[in-house]
Amino acid sequence: MMTTLAGRKSGVSAQVWVWLPPQYGDPKYAKSGFPVLTLFAGGQSNGYNTWTDNQLPVQEIDAQLVQEQKARPFIMIMPVQNLTGDEHRSLDCSDIPGRPKMGTWLSQDVPDFVRANFRTLKGADSWGLMGASSGADCSAKLALQHPDVYRAAVPIDGDFKADSLLWKGHEAEQAANGPDKLIATGKADVRMLATAGGGTSYEVNLVKDWVARALPPTTVEYYEQPGGRHKTVDFEKLIPMGLEWLTKNLTGPQSDS
Repeated sequence: MMTTLAGRKSGVSAQVWVWLPPQYGDPKYAKSGFPVLTLFAGGQSNGYNTWTDNQLPVQEIDAQLVQEQKARPFIMIMPVQNLTGDEHRSLDCSDIPGRPKMGTWLSQDVPDFVRANFRTLKGADSWGLMGASSGADCSAKLALQHPDVYRAAVPIDGDFKADSLLWKGHEAEQAANGPDKLIATGKADVRMLATAGGGTSYEVNLVKDWVARALPPTTVEYYEQPGGRHKTVDFEKLIPMGLEWLTKNLTGPQSDS
């Protein structure tokens, strides 16, 4: 399903895709809340969604893994991340001063929408994030900034920077929204699995350095994909691992009275 969500708190109106697992309509789960997985695409993610256009078939993979009892049936939420396709005007999943409040829309309006319309669980222990490339940066940033909403995240091949040109003149706010800075604060009780493509030495070194800077209670596991490149075809290969890892680190479906 897809809708345009007009955020009450942010004032942002943008697209959100929603996928419900087959179990959601099963009478056996009629009184159960489901875990929620928010997915972020790479690039600008403006008006498109690589998680539903057969580039990253996460829904099909999850359905198969559920049958094999290797993953949970997740409600999947896929919001756009930007309001323009201009990469230099990225909103970095943040509230950049003077710009649309994309950070508020993603961290408050989107979860509020999901809770109001679908059977979810109340605590952060059933809410996770996963994203690839620039989507990895969003998933890491939102987990680190909002541990009250999200418990676990899988950032796939991120560079963990808030580097939009729109931050010019707002360096303090830029630093406060950069995953490269947030990881070292030791303020977020969240768990993450960070991946890097082993075929790109620059990416390996960058991700390893980011992982090494994590301070308790934040914990970050590292996985290096043998020969992996920064390409969608390699991101797809990491989906089963990501879903299985999130299954181990999130709860649900279950009754939540």
